[in-house]
Amino acid sequence: MQLPPLNALRVFEAVARLGHMGAAAAELHVTPGAVSHQIRSLQLSLGVELFEKRGRQLVLTEQGSVLQRSVRKAMDALTGGIREVANQKSADISKSVLTISMPQVHGVAWLATRLFQFMGDNRNFTLNVVTAGQFSAVDWRKVDVAVVYGVPPWPGFWWRLLHGIRMTAVCSPQLLRGPNAIRQLSDLANHRLLHEDDGSQWRRYYAAAGGTYMGYSDVYFDDFGIVLQAARDGYGVALSDEIISARDLDEGRLVQPLPLAVPAIHNYYCLCAESKRERPDISYFIDWLIAEASVTSAPHRDNVAR
Repeated sequence: MQLPPLNALRVFEAVARLGHMGAAAAELHVTPGAVSHQIRSLQLSLGVELFEKRGRQLVLTEQGSVLQRSVRKAMDALTGGIREVANQKSADISKSVLTISMPQVHGVAWLATRLFQFMGDNRNFTLNVVTAGQFSAVDWRKVDVAVVYGVPPWPGFWWRLLHGIRMTAVCSPQLLRGPNAIRQLSDLANHRLLHEDDGSQWRRYYAAAGGTYMGYSDVYFDDFGIVLQAARDGYGVALSDEIISARDLDEGRLVQPLPLAVPAIHNYYCLCAESKRERPDISYFIDWLIAEASVTSAPHRDNVAR
């Protein structure tokens, strides 16, 4: 029998230990929808029910208890081995000071909490964090590693895709009510479309939906944080990705009025100057960052408004 994906077992272990999908999602920094999807897939692949619901808690079935014991032992062994290897590599690096650049909204939504975890595990690193969204805005005289939102190539720089994202419409729950409630693509004509580009992403969205983008009452901002806040406050509909909007969607400040999601024109990349890529401390940090992204990339979401 083929083994289930490691990530599905990791999600199962967290749900089994915490007894709640929301709590497991918070610990793993993914959405409850992603956790639910992984548990369903695991149960289907094994052909057994692993949990039963008792009130608000999820309780392991007999088969679930058997799997939980084995998975816990395996996870402990893997965690111990990885920590030992990482500590040995980190110990080989003398005291290091790195300057990290990140987009402000992405940093708040995804990266900042992970940086605190990194510093807690790697006492020989000091991180200075600055914000810049685009490659051209990064001060490469000072920055060692950057996360940027854009499209390669960038001559003279090494880069790696961090998050390949898909864009979906998001809005305040209040836009799902009343005479102009959003139920289908044509209903967007009754609302402002919020964006931080020239309309290219909205045109791609409409093309994928088989519609024609008309630029209805568009409002442009050069700061995506303002775009999201305007959407939360009910001033229009934005296009966002699940990494940036995960917490807003989970906590109900934003909803997805339509099920369509399309590949983003731009994505998040990790960059550094080619001349610095082989520096041990930079290489170590980049490897850690890419590993973190691989755990949480492309989450599955089920809570689309219906």
